[in-house]
Amino acid sequence: MDLINQIKESARSKNMRIVLPEGTEERTLKAADQALAEGLASIILIGNHATIGKMATEHGLRHLASAIIVDPLQHDKKKIYTDLLFNIRQAKGLSYADAEKLVENPLYLAVLMIKNGDADGEVAGADNATGDVLRPAFQIVKTMPGISVVSGAFIMILNDKEFGENGVMVFADCAVHPDPTAEELAQIAVATGKTTRAIAGFEPRIAMLSFSTKGSACHAMVDKVVEATRIAKEMAPDMMIEGELQSDAAIIPSIGQKKAPGSPIAGKANVLVFPTLETGNIAYKLVQRLAHAEAIGPVLQGMAAPINDLSRGCSVSDIVNLIAITANQAASN
Repeated sequence: MDLINQIKESARSKNMRIVLPEGTEERTLKAADQALAEGLASIILIGNHATIGKMATEHGLRHLASAIIVDPLQHDKKKIYTDLLFNIRQAKGLSYADAEKLVENPLYLAVLMIKNGDADGEVAGADNATGDVLRPAFQIVKTMPGISVVSGAFIMILNDKEFGENGVMVFADCAVHPDPTAEELAQIAVATGKTTRAIAGFEPRIAMLSFSTKGSACHAMVDKVVEATRIAKEMAPDMMIEGELQSDAAIIPSIGQKKAPGSPIAGKANVLVFPTLETGNIAYKLVQRLAHAEAIGPVLQGMAAPINDLSRGCSVSDIVNLIAITANQAASN
């Protein structure tokens, strides 16, 4: 069974409630129908009932009958969510009248549903920019305890099964935070370990990457990774974390043994944590193109509840896969 099917099989057993705020976007509706057909999650669609019903009929989407549809302009919990938003944001200057307007915004409504316990996770971005998706998430759901930074992980599926975990590796951060501090880098490492467990389904062996291995070079950039490794180990003593390691020492057994003898991770890493967004983004794209690897993500991590952002060029299958991933994240929170 390949990884995507494993992720879907795991999602089926969780029965998480995933809210899709772009409920009248065609690809999203088709993905919702497929997710329901496959039993990946309970689906909540935000949008006008008549519009969704008409589109479902036009496209032959028979399974949407079992979705919950919430009209952002008129529903039973509108005042509850307005009060909730006002209480959260009034110290930031939000008036009650403004809260009433924002609650009608599907992206805010979706996050408020999660905050109120009426949904477990969100998938959006097919029709909205990343900033618009994440803004209400940062304001309302915020980050998980002990984590102050949100990051983006990619699950890399390689043709060469000798690397990682039978050809599967997790890279981070490749999508969000440009230049993390040592403490933020440690948080990214721990969050990526949790993502690996929840989605990829194996125990993480985390390599904190640098251009130095165990003191082979001296530089402030190396010091950051060394310090991040120390902090990450304190944060998650149950995780295998090693640093600083060069990329070849992290993934090639013979080089790992030579450069970091006795390390249980060197040469065997299945999770690579990059020191900056620049290095992570460049690396995942190079591996994706040169090694013809499949890159699944970005999976956003560090939020108190899973809220995942799609590319606006996404396919129906991309959305379906992210629904399954989000369901697994929600179950692990």
